[in-house]
Amino acid sequence: MSQEVIVTCAVTGGHANYHKHPDFPITPKQIAQSALDARSAGAAIVHIHARNPETGEHVGDPEVFREIVERIRDSGSDVVINLTTGYGARYVPSKEDPARGGPGTTLTTPKMRMRQIEDLRPEICTLDVGTLNFGEQIFMGYPEHIREMAQIAKDIGVKPEIECFEPGHIMHARSLIDAGYIEAPPMFQLCLGIPNAAPATTEVMTCMRNLLPADANWAAFGISRWEFQMVAQAVNLGGHVRVGLEDNLYLSRGKFASNAQLVERAVGIVRDLGADVVEPPRAAEILELPPKGQTATH
Repeated sequence: MSQEVIVTCAVTGGHANYHKHPDFPITPKQIAQSALDARSAGAAIVHIHARNPETGEHVGDPEVFREIVERIRDSGSDVVINLTTGYGARYVPSKEDPARGGPGTTLTTPKMRMRQIEDLRPEICTLDVGTLNFGEQIFMGYPEHIREMAQIAKDIGVKPEIECFEPGHIMHARSLIDAGYIEAPPMFQLCLGIPNAAPATTEVMTCMRNLLPADANWAAFGISRWEFQMVAQAVNLGGHVRVGLEDNLYLSRGKFASNAQLVERAVGIVRDLGADVVEPPRAAEILELPPKGQTATH
């Protein structure tokens, strides 16, 4: 049997360089349509952030998430929806009092970060399990907050995608699994190439893969010019893959990409390496996701 590979498309992300791309999806309509285009190109999962439709800035507004998700669901698409919980974790110390957040700080409670997950019940939500220097900001993963978010996801039957930006994050995730906050089989995303975090190299991906629990499903991505290299490496190492405008704006040097084009390129790489790209129903089986519409309601 050929290796089966799930392709995820990270549609829009939360970074601030969207203004560099002439057709970057910002409004709920644009984000939803780009997600559907990615599905048509071969993505089984779409990973979604929300943006202020007027300014393009990253937001955690549940109503923006609602419009995006409802547009996708109302289309009848079978694509698996993965919503971010990343908004609300940034911290920038105030110059006057570093104990207080200054401009750029979004840090909020776990409950606030999980609002759209409890409200919309996607099949998957992200769970960032560590702290890192994210550019000039701190992306904060306070252990108590992580445990609370993991428990909420478990209680409502949403699969957490455990995002790991360096090997220590995997070790923390394993402690959460051992403590019962995350159910088997866990789902990991290895995030490579982010400044001040794990570099996008074969050696680092291999190291991180080797730290995963034996029953883990995992995917990996590299940002910017490493995107397609890491697609190939993930397949070669037995994992799944992620591409999308969140991670990379270009199809080739100087040529802007669409999400669908990035997915098409990834699909081609996967197939060239002799693996099969799976459809959403098979992806849900591999990841052991609950059937659509059957997440817990308590």
